[in-house]
Amino acid sequence: MRLGWVRGLAPLLAMAAGILYITSIKWEVHSHEERLKGAHQNESARGQDILKRLEKMEAHIEKLVKSIDNGISLKEGQAVKAPEVKKERKVVKKLYPNSALFTSWGDELSEEEQKEAEGLFQMYGYNAFLSDRLPLNREIPDTRDPKCAKHQYPHDLPTISVVLIYLDEALSIIKRAVRSIIDKTPQRLLKDIILVDDHSSNEDLKEKLDAYISFIHEERPGLVKRVRHKEQLGLTQARLSGWREAEGDVVAILDAHIEAHVEWAEPLLARIKEDRTLVLTPVFDKVQFDDLTVTRYGPAADTFDWALWCMYEPFKPEWYALKDESQPGKSPSIMGILVVDRLFFGEIGALDGGMKIYGGENVELGIRVWLCGGSVEVIPCSKIAHIERAHKPYLPDLSITMKRNALRVAEVWMDDYKHNVNIAWNIPLKDHGIDIGDVSERKKLRKRLNCKPFQWYLDNVYPMLDPLGDLLGYGALVNDQKTDLCIDQGPFPGNTPILYGCHYYGPQNCYYRASREIYIGGIRSHKYDSNRCLVDTGTRTPGLYECKVAQQKGFHMLWDFQQGKAIQNRQTKRCLEIAPGEDTYYQLIIQECSGQHWNIQNLIKDF
Repeated sequence: MRLGWVRGLAPLLAMAAGILYITSIKWEVHSHEERLKGAHQNESARGQDILKRLEKMEAHIEKLVKSIDNGISLKEGQAVKAPEVKKERKVVKKLYPNSALFTSWGDELSEEEQKEAEGLFQMYGYNAFLSDRLPLNREIPDTRDPKCAKHQYPHDLPTISVVLIYLDEALSIIKRAVRSIIDKTPQRLLKDIILVDDHSSNEDLKEKLDAYISFIHEERPGLVKRVRHKEQLGLTQARLSGWREAEGDVVAILDAHIEAHVEWAEPLLARIKEDRTLVLTPVFDKVQFDDLTVTRYGPAADTFDWALWCMYEPFKPEWYALKDESQPGKSPSIMGILVVDRLFFGEIGALDGGMKIYGGENVELGIRVWLCGGSVEVIPCSKIAHIERAHKPYLPDLSITMKRNALRVAEVWMDDYKHNVNIAWNIPLKDHGIDIGDVSERKKLRKRLNCKPFQWYLDNVYPMLDPLGDLLGYGALVNDQKTDLCIDQGPFPGNTPILYGCHYYGPQNCYYRASREIYIGGIRSHKYDSNRCLVDTGTRTPGLYECKVAQQKGFHMLWDFQQGKAIQNRQTKRCLEIAPGEDTYYQLIIQECSGQHWNIQNLIKDF
C-alpha cells in the first residue's frame, strides 16, 4: 500500500469512525431514555438534550466530510483508488541472452538467480529453479472436452498402480508428480505408486526423497515404493522394473515429469474394465520447459515413420464422424506413456527387454499388440500434463540407440518390410555392423501368440505407411570424377540441388525408384506426404521440386540410370553432370552427355 494514499485517506477514516461512534452513543442514550420513561422524567429530559447536541455534532461532521478536498473523488459505489506512482524498473544484465530458458521468462531475476536457474536448466532440461518455487499441489487448467466432465463411470473400477520412471529429475518435479497422482486419483482406486530410479547421480533423490515418502506414508502408509537400479539400464528396463513391482489390477507407466489432471484415471480404468486386451494412452498436454505453463493438446493418434520416430497424426475418418471429441480413438502405436491390464501386459510379452537405453520400445509394443490379439486406443478424457524437455538426460545423440532398436523391431515384426527401416536410416541392407542382440525369444513369442503378418497391420491398422515397394537404390549419389562430393538438397527452402562435401546425412540421402524418379533430401514414410524430385527445367541448372508440383509445371522428372553409368533425363536426353564453376568449386549442371558416371550408395536390386 502506497504511503501517500494512506495519508490522503486518513481524515476520511477518522471522521467516518466519529460518525459511527456518535451513532452508537445516540442508540445507547435513546435506549436508556426508553427504560427510564415515566419513572425518571428529569433524567429523560437530560437524555433528550444530549441526543440533540450529538445530532448537531453529527451533522457538522458530515458537512465537514463533504467539504474536504484531498484530491480523491468518491462517487457512489466507486472504490477508492490509489494514485499512480511510477515505479522505476531496475535494469538487470542478461547473463545468458542465447539460452532457451530466458527467451520469454526470467526478466526480473537477479544475476545470481540467473546463474542458479541456468545451471539447473542445463542439468535437467527444464526450469527446475521455477519448479522449486511452485506449490506441489498447484492448480492446472482442466483442458478436457466439456463432455468429459459429464461422463459417469462405474464405482467398482479396477485398482491402478502408477509407475514413475526417472533419471536425474529435479526433486520438486518428482514430488509434484506424486502429489498430483494422490490428489487426482480416488483413494479406493490407487493401489500404489512405484518410483523407479534408473541409477540417478543426483543426491537430492536419496535422503530428501526418502523423507518426502515418509511424509506421504503418514497420510497413506506403504503407498509409495522405491526401485533403484544399481546401473543405468534404460527406459525399457525401468518400465519393466516398475511393472514387476506393481500390485494393482491395472498399471500406468508414466514419466516422472508429469502432473495428473482431474479425473485422469477413471476413463482409463472404465475402458479396461470393458476390454482387458486394450493398451491405452492418455492425451498429453504440453508443459513448457521454461515457464512451466500448460498448453492444451487435442486428441490425436500416436504414429511413427519408417525410422520408428514417434509422431502425431489425425485419427481415422470414422472417429471424426462421431462428432464427439470425448470418445476413444484407435491408434497404430503409443508414445511411451501407457496404461494396461497388469496381467494381460505379461501375457503379450510386456516390453522387449533386449532394447537398449532409449527408443523404439513403444512402437514395438503398439505393433505387437495389434498383431497379437489386442488393440491400442487414445483416451481423450484422460489428460496428463507432460514437460517436454529442451534436452534429454540419457544420451547426447539419441539416434545411436534408436537406430539399433529400430532394426531389432524390424527383424522380429516387419517381415518383407523390414528393409524399410534400413532405408529410412540409410543403413546397408546387409553387413551394416550394428548388433541388434539376440531376437530368438521374441520370435518364439510371436509364434506362440499366433500373431498376424505385418501386411495385415499395413492393410488394417496403418494404411498410411508407404510400403516403398519399388525402390531400387538409396543413399548418397557420387560422381566418379569427384568422389568426395555428394549431391545435396541445398539451402532449404529452395529449389536448387548442389554438390557438397559428403557427410551422408539427411540432406544428401537420395532415392531412385523403378518409376524413374530421383528423390533428393530424404524419402517420406507416408502416402500423404510429397517427396522432392530432381527435374530438368530446360536450363543449365537442375531443379528440385515437390513431385506433384513438378508434374503440374510440366518439368521433366524421369531419369534413366544404371549403377556406375550416366544419369540421363528420359524426355530431354540431357545428363546430370558436374563441372567446375567460376570460383573453382564444382557445381551440378544439366548438359549434353559427356560420359560422366554416377554411383548410388546402397543397392536394393541390381539395376
